[in-house]
Amino acid sequence: MSSGIGIWYLRTVLKGLQLRLDHLKTWLSTTDPLPGGKLTLASGDASFRRYFRLQSDVGSFIIMDAPPEKEDSLPFIRVAGYLEAMQLNAARVIDADIELGFLRLTDLGDTQYLDALEADEDRAAELYTDAMQALATMQRRGTAYQSQLPPYDEDLLRFELALFRDWLCGTYLRIPFSDDDEQRWQSVCDLLVRNALDQPQVFVHRDYHSRNLMVTAGNNPGILDFQDAVEGPLTYDIVSLLKDCYIKWPAERVLAWAFEFRDMLPVALQQQVDENQFLKHFELMGVQRHLKAAGIFARLNLRDGKPGYMADVPRALSYIVDIAPRHEALQPLLELIQARVLPGLEALR
Repeated sequence: MSSGIGIWYLRTVLKGLQLRLDHLKTWLSTTDPLPGGKLTLASGDASFRRYFRLQSDVGSFIIMDAPPEKEDSLPFIRVAGYLEAMQLNAARVIDADIELGFLRLTDLGDTQYLDALEADEDRAAELYTDAMQALATMQRRGTAYQSQLPPYDEDLLRFELALFRDWLCGTYLRIPFSDDDEQRWQSVCDLLVRNALDQPQVFVHRDYHSRNLMVTAGNNPGILDFQDAVEGPLTYDIVSLLKDCYIKWPAERVLAWAFEFRDMLPVALQQQVDENQFLKHFELMGVQRHLKAAGIFARLNLRDGKPGYMADVPRALSYIVDIAPRHEALQPLLELIQARVLPGLEALR
């Protein structure tokens, strides 16, 4: 991109963001004007959504800006209702205009789990216990709602795996795949898809990790970014939490937490999956999750102009390197990551 085109593009983007902000302020003034209201940017995320904090004389709220041509807010509203019915501390929708793409939400504070854990690792046991108990509640009470969610089916699983192959290996690293490479890759995908589909199917948040959990004074944690919830594998959310792409804990501690979570499950569910099967599901589910995440991070960099996530790719892939030696069928993937992907990432730093 030439400098002239780049400046034009940047100005166009900024103009669009300002126009959205003007529309948002108009919406706030006509829906439910709040005395003393002050609007500040709270955060963006990996999608096209932006979040503002509205502080007023009557309280603090989060305002979601979700451009309707790029983001469908209906799933967020629907899942927020399910989580509220489960009595979980999730962001609750107060006002919404689907056509404009604006939502006013309860404010769960500004302390992410990630921030709290990086500031004081001694809080890990307390915070993870709370998060696991909330997740166990979500799975237990979520049985009433999970059939109303989209299924985490084979098509979606394979699409997510392809993000690693297409965006990280292909577009970013330009790693050529021979016919043999492709066959070995597809064999790994087959294994990971079977592992996901063979598990008990539960209510899955689908992004349950330290950047989407907020430290709250009561009913901890506050739960965010749940709009992509699906009916899917038992171990997906727990592996997202414990093998986090943004912070890593010793393997022994992760394993102890994983089995602690299994003990929180209903007895009937524990009987379906013994400890050995649970561990296998957990480890292979993590491989699928981390391949997906690495692919998404590359896509965010290349397609959406968000390069910051690339720093988290090595951590995500390190989980695969750690457990692959225990699974013979993962050896082709281990070779790909160690011999081609990680050296390629290092060369581009």
